[in-house]
Amino acid sequence: MAFSEEVIQAVWEKGRAGPELDPTQWRQDQCGAWMCREHYNNFNSEFGWKILEVVPGGGEALAGLQPFHWQNTFDLEHRRPLCRVTADRSDVAAGQRVSQPRNINL
Repeated sequence: MAFSEEVIQAVWEKGRAGPELDPTQWRQDQCGAWMCREHYNNFNSEFGWKILEVVPGGGEALAGLQPFHWQNTFDLEHRRPLCRVTADRSDVAAGQRVSQPRNINL
């Protein structure tokens, strides 16, 4: 499905922004995986992302779309994310902020 730049931006803004990194460039999906704004539809990038329908029959309605790391997906039947990738915080102490985003396969 091809989306307009306005829809892509609106869906991007639904991603989880945090205090660690610039939210215009970095967001996290429902699985916690890091996504980079400029890597939309880049399935060769550690931070590539796509737009998925999360409401059955919602089609291209903005309310039913969410950003997901390209390796993660959404189970429409059970209405939950299926996570293959999440943020790698293995060397980040509790309470410490991420300075360089990394992902890890689950």
